[in-house]
Amino acid sequence: MMIFRLAIKNLLGAGMRTWLNVVVTSFSFTIIIFFNAMYNGMRQDTLRILLDTEVAGGQLWHPEYDPFDPLTIEDSHSIISEELQKMVAGNEAMPVLVRQATFYMNGRSSVGLMKGIPPGQEIVRMPLKVIGDYSGDYIPVVIGSGMSKKTGLRKGDLFTVRWLDALRTYDADEFEVAEVIKLDNYRLDRGVIWLSLEKMRELLQMPGEVTYIVLKRDHAFNNQADSFIYKDIEYFMKDIDSAIEADQVWARTIFGLLLIMASLGIFNSQVLSIFRRKKEIGTLMALGMTRQRIVRLFTLEGGLHSVLALFVGALYGTPLFYYLATRGITIPYGEEAGIISTGSLYPVFGPQLIFGTMLLVAGVVTVVSFLPARKIANMQPTEALRGKIS
Repeated sequence: MMIFRLAIKNLLGAGMRTWLNVVVTSFSFTIIIFFNAMYNGMRQDTLRILLDTEVAGGQLWHPEYDPFDPLTIEDSHSIISEELQKMVAGNEAMPVLVRQATFYMNGRSSVGLMKGIPPGQEIVRMPLKVIGDYSGDYIPVVIGSGMSKKTGLRKGDLFTVRWLDALRTYDADEFEVAEVIKLDNYRLDRGVIWLSLEKMRELLQMPGEVTYIVLKRDHAFNNQADSFIYKDIEYFMKDIDSAIEADQVWARTIFGLLLIMASLGIFNSQVLSIFRRKKEIGTLMALGMTRQRIVRLFTLEGGLHSVLALFVGALYGTPLFYYLATRGITIPYGEEAGIISTGSLYPVFGPQLIFGTMLLVAGVVTVVSFLPARKIANMQPTEALRGKIS
């Protein structure tokens, strides 16, 4: 206890030198916590959007289906098993039929996807009820705001769609944009038109067939013998996890530089402190304090920089982090940015992140404080009293 009180007194007595080191160390604290909280927030935001709009309790894919290979889409459809049919009938699963198509509008054409789902489904957040309420003369579809911006289509616009049906015959018809909706998940917006599943089956002459099935959360499906392949949420999170992992290489470099800056300041401060306090060290030895206790004293003085840095960082970091966690940060999103987001990123400051960063910085600071203090173990009291260091 005496060593602790003496360390506090010496640390505060150093004045400006101490507070400069504390401010730099607190800056390292806040930057490391902030960037890691950003990564946590990005992952949680993407996870929530995927679960709400696309994955729910997981997906069952046709064995031939690969959304990244357009050549597989034409053949990736079949009739599902009786068990899955019962789940669909009981609103425990949502069938989706996918087909490539060519869109003709405003004097130009583009290639995209037709996706058919039940308009009244409640498994994922896709507001397609307007399709079921449509009473016009054309085939109603819903498109995302990104698709609308890219093609120039607006609510009420007509356009022509051409597709290849089950008989390998090209067919076409007039479609009407029943609604334009904002989709946080750009993968559901990119070149996709949404229409009623039954109408799409009728157009393609594929009664009862599906490309993939979205299972309800907490589903009871466990038939591993089913030909459809199960994809869980971790499969869909691979892209964002890989992107975060790649970006964290840069972030860790910045963290390392910040820690080096803080450590160098404290290291230099410790060296200067030992040099200027030679006679004090000799006096303490002459009075009976062991070398090991003096080493602990100087190490504790250096380590307490991290404690003061924590309090200083909390003074400006707490209101800043609270503001960011409640108001969010506006970020680019969508297909251009390659980010699944609502456009506002909310950092997640978990206790594990905060305490882990505290232990990391405190450990580095303590080790750096100990390195110059080791010289005290080799000092002779008489030389120290004369102001010499061997």
